[in-house]
Amino acid sequence: MSLSLLLPTISTAFIVISAVLVAIGWVLIAKRNIESHKKVMTAAGVSALIFFIIYASRTVFIGNTAFGGPENLKGYYTFFLIFHIILATTGAVFGIVSLLTGFKNKLSIHRKIGPITSIVWFFVAITGVMVYLLLYILFEPGETTSVIKAILGF
Repeated sequence: MSLSLLLPTISTAFIVISAVLVAIGWVLIAKRNIESHKKVMTAAGVSALIFFIIYASRTVFIGNTAFGGPENLKGYYTFFLIFHIILATTGAVFGIVSLLTGFKNKLSIHRKIGPITSIVWFFVAITGVMVYLLLYILFEPGETTSVIKAILGF
């Protein structure tokens, strides 16, 4: 496996791991297992952070992969990618707030936004895997280029 496929595969795996850990954390808190919930949700946050470090490093030092699929799908892919980016950014902000309110025992806020954060994060993971499949598995990857050119095509 080439480096151009290895890093996206590893980073996508960390997003999936984070979503699985969030699901486990949800089950744990439903069972009132607070200490295990804290540990698992912290691990979910760390997994998401590892994803972000790999993704950001790759973007800065290597570049992003442009969509290599058929031209008639490029517009749909771009719309989907922008939706994923907005969702991921929103999910990350909610995730940080959820973790901080949990750590600081601001539980009235944590209980309100935690479930929303989890649902958003599940969609981030699903759409992230779909982006990975579209970029690297279903179609030949496009060129590695700047983030603006990879997303918008210019």
